[in-house]
Amino acid sequence: MQQAGVLDVGCHSALLTVVRPAQAATGLETVLSRKVRLRLHQMLAPDGRLRERGVRSVQRAVVEAMEAGPDPRPEVFAFATSVIRDAPNRNEVISRVARATGTRLRVLPGREEARLAYVAARHWAGDHGPLLVLDIGGGTVEIASGTGGQPDTVLSLPFGARTVTRQWLPGGTVSSKRHLSGLRRHLREALGELPGLPTARPGTRVLASSKTFTQLARLSAGRGASPRKARELTLTGLRASLALLARTDIRRRGDLPGISGHRAEQSLAGALVAEALMDACETPSVEICPWSTREGLLLERLSVTGTAARRHRLTV
Repeated sequence: MQQAGVLDVGCHSALLTVVRPAQAATGLETVLSRKVRLRLHQMLAPDGRLRERGVRSVQRAVVEAMEAGPDPRPEVFAFATSVIRDAPNRNEVISRVARATGTRLRVLPGREEARLAYVAARHWAGDHGPLLVLDIGGGTVEIASGTGGQPDTVLSLPFGARTVTRQWLPGGTVSSKRHLSGLRRHLREALGELPGLPTARPGTRVLASSKTFTQLARLSAGRGASPRKARELTLTGLRASLALLARTDIRRRGDLPGISGHRAEQSLAGALVAEALMDACETPSVEICPWSTREGLLLERLSVTGTAARRHRLTV
């Protein structure tokens, strides 16, 4: 049976996912999911270069992830996200990883990541109406909109949670209420003035992909909330969560519902970007979508397209 594999090397992990079409026409079956933890945000030089320790960490993670693959293993599409894609020493990192592991990482332009996130979200949503997809990564924000299987508009913007943290929130905290207000205003103006930014017109379904949105929705829902309640994030709930993150010591943020310890430092930046993005796109709420770029790649590598794709779901 046909299988497809993707190795996604990001700031916080290297994740190998192998899937195949399910026997029934209701979904895709996960053959393997192997995650190796990374902390590349702690291994970046001030100019964004990946330090030696970071390069060795990527080499180790790629080897560990790929060793877990099934036998026989399908061809694996290995790619690196913005932490490596945008590093000044990107080519050196990719070459050294290839020599050490036999796996050559590819990099996808931000606009291609946005397109693939839209493709995945469209198939997950399973409808034909207007769709707006928002994805907050570590380095960039991806936005895509359209009415068909492929987006009409794709944008990639340098306002990822890690980027905003490094530029404006040293240590992941604000120094004062004035600092917080100024950054909120700056992000709102920067996104609001972008030409061609799609907005949520009446009838548009707005889906939010990425760990950032998922964790903010869980935080907004509160401890012990049902999974259904954490499937939506409202602007009102987001602002309450933003205020909570701003006043919580970074060492305690990992104790908050939904916030993982390794993302605690950039969680406040993620909330600030989410608020500015929802404001600029004129949407009072977003629906959490568990699919993004990785799932878009898997769907396209399995040639799950058109009507057939909309019948599928990925079990992860």
